Amino acid sequence: MRVEYSKGERASKELILLHRQTSEATSGRKMKVMLIFPPDWFPSEPYLSLPSLTAVLRQAGHTVIQKDINLEMYDWYFSEDFLKNVLRRVPQQLDRLRKLSKKRDLADWEMDVQMTLCDLTRPRMDELIKKAERAKRIIHGEEFYDIDKLEWAIHVFREVTSVISMVYSPARICMPPMETDLSYKVYVSSDVMDAVNDTQVNVYRDVFDHLVKPVIEAEQPDVIGISIVLQQQLFSSMTFCALIKQQFPHIHVAIGGNTVTRLRDVLAQSPLFQYFDSAVVYEGETAFLQLVEAVGAKRDLSDVPNTIYKDVTGVHVSPLSYAEDLAALPPPDFDGLPLEKYFVPTKILPYLATRGCYWGRCEFCDHGEGYTAGYRSKKIQDILAEIQHLRDKYGAKHFHFTDESYPPALFRKLSRGLIESHMDIIWTTHMRFEKSLLDSQVWQDARDSGCRYLHFGYESGNERVLKLMDKATTTEVITKHLQLSANAGIWNHCMGFFGFPGETKDDAWSSVQFLERNKHYVHSLGFGTFDLSKHTPVTKYPEKWGVTVYKNPEWDLALDYYYTVKNGMSIEEAEWVFEEFERNHHPGWDLRLFIREYIFLYIARFGLEKLSDLQFSTGRIAPAPPSLAGKM
Repeated sequence: MRVEYSKGERASKELILLHRQTSEATSGRKMKVMLIFPPDWFPSEPYLSLPSLTAVLRQAGHTVIQKDINLEMYDWYFSEDFLKNVLRRVPQQLDRLRKLSKKRDLADWEMDVQMTLCDLTRPRMDELIKKAERAKRIIHGEEFYDIDKLEWAIHVFREVTSVISMVYSPARICMPPMETDLSYKVYVSSDVMDAVNDTQVNVYRDVFDHLVKPVIEAEQPDVIGISIVLQQQLFSSMTFCALIKQQFPHIHVAIGGNTVTRLRDVLAQSPLFQYFDSAVVYEGETAFLQLVEAVGAKRDLSDVPNTIYKDVTGVHVSPLSYAEDLAALPPPDFDGLPLEKYFVPTKILPYLATRGCYWGRCEFCDHGEGYTAGYRSKKIQDILAEIQHLRDKYGAKHFHFTDESYPPALFRKLSRGLIESHMDIIWTTHMRFEKSLLDSQVWQDARDSGCRYLHFGYESGNERVLKLMDKATTTEVITKHLQLSANAGIWNHCMGFFGFPGETKDDAWSSVQFLERNKHYVHSLGFGTFDLSKHTPVTKYPEKWGVTVYKNPEWDLALDYYYTVKNGMSIEEAEWVFEEFERNHHPGWDLRLFIREYIFLYIARFGLEKLSDLQFSTGRIAPAPPSLAGKM
C-alpha cells in the first residue's frame, strides 16, 4: 500500500521566494537562533536535524548557536561537578523520606532507596567520581578498542546513572540502555505537565539551570528551536520550553522533529501548546527558515508552510505544505558542536542523501508520514562532493549514512564513486534485501569503498508473513544477501519482530528456524514485537488485517495502540515468543557490545576476524539450551 502524501496545499518555490522577499523588505534584521537537541539519546554521534537546519539558516545570513544538550548532559553526569551535586542532595532526600515515613509506612522500594542513600558517603562518591572520569577517558581514547576496558566503562556509566537515580527517586535514570523513566506517562499531556513541574523527579530542570539557561543569558537568541526525535524526549523538551517561557518570555520557542510530526493531529488542541509558540511538522529546513524570518519581520505565521502556531486569537494550522528540493540544500554544518565530546574515540558523522523510502510499501511502517512528497535523492556527484567536504572540513573518516533504506542503484553508484574518488572513508547504512543486489561484485565494491556494517530490515524469515507485510523479498534472496555480505567481510545486523497481524506461532517458529540455519552468516540481531503505530497502514485499515484497535481517549499523545486480532498471535503471545527467543537462541548472537556505533567502530578497526572477541566467551557460556524452534 503506497504512502499517501497529500497533506495540505503544496507551496510552490515561487511562493516560498515571495515570502522570503517580503520578510527582507519588512525587516532586514538578521536573527540569532539557538537550536537544541534534548535528552535522551545515546551520545555517540550528532543527530542530523541541528546541522541540517544550521546550514540553511547560516546560508541565509542568520547567526546560529547549536547545542547538543543531550551530549552535554551526559558529559556532565559523569563529572566531579555533577556527582558532588548528587552528594549534596543525599541529606535532602533522606529528610524527605523521613518526613514521609511519619505520614505513612514506606513502601519496600522506598526503604531500599533509603538504605542506598545511607551508603552514598563522601568516600563512596569520591571513588565513583574517579571511575566515571576513567570511563570517559576509555571511550574517548585508544583503550576503547580493548573490549574488557570498554565493557568496564559501560558498566560504570550504568552504575553512575543508578546512583543518580537515588536522589531523583522515583525517577529511574539509566544509560546505557537509554531507559530514563520519570514515573509519568509520556503519552498523556497532563502527566507530561505534572512531570515538568515535579522538582523531585525532573532531573531536566537541573539540566536546564546548568546547561541551557547560561547559554540563553549569554547569547540572547531571538528564536529557540528544539528538535524532538523520540517521544521520550517530550519530558526534557517540555521542561526546557516551560522554563524558557517563564524566564525569557520574549523569545519565540519552536519545536519540530519526528515526534512532533506524528502528533500533528492532536498538537493544536494539546495543553502542551502553552509551553511553546509554534511547531514545525514534516521537513523543517525551509519552513523553519521562513518562520525565523517571519518572527524577525513581526509578520504572522499564516503563510509559513508546515507550521502550527499560536497568536492572540488561538492556535492555527498552516494550510500550506512544502517538500524540500534536495539539490538546493547545503551540506550539514557541524560547526559549534563539540565533536570531540561524543562518547566515541573518533568522529562519526551522519549524512543523508535521500528523503523517504524508495519502496514505501511495508504495511507495518509509518516512516512516510514524515513527508509531504515521495522518495527523493540527491545526485551521486553531489553526494560524493558533500561527503568529501565533510571528510576534509572535520577530519572525519567514519560516516553513518542515515537514509531510511539505501536504494540498490544508488548503493552501487555510491560504492563505485567512493572507490574511484579514493575517498578512503569507512561507512555504515540501512538496507532492504533486494534481488537486484545478488552479485558478488556489488559486495566486493561495497567492501572496497569502506562499507563495514549494514542494518537490514529482516522482519521475518517466513514467506507468508513477508507477503503479508508487502516486503517484496524472499527467504532465498535474504539468504544470498547474508552470505554475500558476510563473505565480503561486511557485518550484517538483522532487525525483525514477532506478532505482525496474522502471524502464527508456526510462522514465528519458521522465522527463528531460518535464522538458525543461517547463523554462520548472521552477525547480530535486533528483535522485538510488533507495535501498532498510529500512522501505519494496519492502523488506517484495521479491517483488512482483522485487527480491532483500542484507543484510550485519556491517552491523547499515544503513538501506539493496544489491539486484538482475529487470526494469529495476540500481543501477549508475541511477547512470550520474543521472551523465549531472548532466552534461547544461538549464543553467538549474544554480544558484549550492544551499541551500534561501538560495533561499527570495532568492525572498522578489526574486521570480522575479531567477531569472537565481541561475543561472550564460550568458556563463560553454559551448554547451549534447547533452541526456541525446538521448544515450539
